[in-house]
Amino acid sequence: MVSKTTSGPSSQQTQMHSEPKPPFPKQHLQATGLESKLDPTPQWKAPRYRAADKLKGKKALITGGDSGIGRSVAYLYAREGADVAITFLPSEKPDAEETCAAITALGSRCVMIEGDLTSADFCREVIRSAVRELGGLDILVSNAARQNRTSSITELDDDELDKTIKTNVYAYLRLSREAVPHMPPGASIIATGSEVGLEGSARLPDYAATKGAIQSITKTLAQDLLNRSIRVNCIAPGPVWTPLNPADHGVTAEEVSTFGQKLGSSPMKRPAQPEELSPAYVFLASDADASYITGAILPVTGKPE
Repeated sequence: MVSKTTSGPSSQQTQMHSEPKPPFPKQHLQATGLESKLDPTPQWKAPRYRAADKLKGKKALITGGDSGIGRSVAYLYAREGADVAITFLPSEKPDAEETCAAITALGSRCVMIEGDLTSADFCREVIRSAVRELGGLDILVSNAARQNRTSSITELDDDELDKTIKTNVYAYLRLSREAVPHMPPGASIIATGSEVGLEGSARLPDYAATKGAIQSITKTLAQDLLNRSIRVNCIAPGPVWTPLNPADHGVTAEEVSTFGQKLGSSPMKRPAQPEELSPAYVFLASDADASYITGAILPVTGKPE
């Protein structure tokens, strides 16, 4: 018997072993950070993923869909046949435009909604805009997040605490409250939690608290919305190579270079890439695949659970 051989690392290695590994270049992003400034560039198009029209005709809103996990989720949703809307901050517009260009190239619609999710008025307008522009809403992905490390709880100031809770927790509740009246039976709400919401993190007291809250809210909404046939689930990632950590004000360029190896350690000795998270969001959004799953917290951490 003659065996077939192929060349190149992508054909010889599993995805687990072929994604980028630290050490990365020493770097630190300004403000919320642009994905286009990261080195290496995050992997988000998931070329090994095979779409199957799982979300054909669906309308999806992804907050923080300009970059990171949200970008990859929006792109895979479009590959599965959905039209999407994404939210982003003004400083993130270049990333958002790149994401939308990639989505429209697939033949799906992409609606860009710019603004700050700490505002209750903006949360209301996000849902109204998505419903109006897309013609309905079947999937809400509450993904946008704020994170800045501190050396100790004694160094956490009220302004940072307020912005983190409003971005991560208030927005999830407000968006869900506004979205539910527009969502049909079979719709899905998915939140992005975190392993630190399960395990805690000494340098992230406010962020860890919000992620724990998100995971508790998910279980509460799942119970509340069961009679509407709306499923609510949460994905809890481990370290992921996105602008969130390199833009963290409390992280040094040296720590960024070893992210996923030391800072936010993983047994795989690397952070996940966004394309390793986004298929889980497709799974939970698909009524055909996950119709009996609600109130679940799905860890995607690279660790044996």
